[in-house]
Amino acid sequence: MDGRGGRRNPYELTEESPVYVISVAAQLSGLHPQTLRQYDRLGLVSPDRTAGRGRRYSARDIELLREVQRLSQDEGINLAGIKRIIELENQVAALRQRVAELQHAVEGAAAAMQQREAAVHASYRRDLVPYQDVQQTGALVVWRPKKRSSD
Repeated sequence: MDGRGGRRNPYELTEESPVYVISVAAQLSGLHPQTLRQYDRLGLVSPDRTAGRGRRYSARDIELLREVQRLSQDEGINLAGIKRIIELENQVAALRQRVAELQHAVEGAAAAMQQREAAVHASYRRDLVPYQDVQQTGALVVWRPKKRSSD
């Protein structure tokens, strides 16, 4: 399914489509194939597998391989640290997705509540007068009955 609710073309390539064999992924990422195998064993970048257990890398995997290399070479972070960074980034992405889902649900609930509120207001009898609180004052009103003329 695609984001519009329709079915996705099974032959359509996306960032997650596992299409690159290890030699091509190594060339695209600028790494040695043995380094890719090591990263896979450590759980840093885990490509999809074919039925014959061959690795198939996606464009997203290639980007992640480049990021692992950058963190290792440029930032001096060890592989255990990089693994933790990747785990935390994945967790943040999952939490952001969940927040977006919950926000969408809240907006839907708010819209439904407004519709119900409008229906209730539409059902009010229009001959009723809304109550208005009368402010009390300190004035004293004296009432005297009129004298009857027959008395």
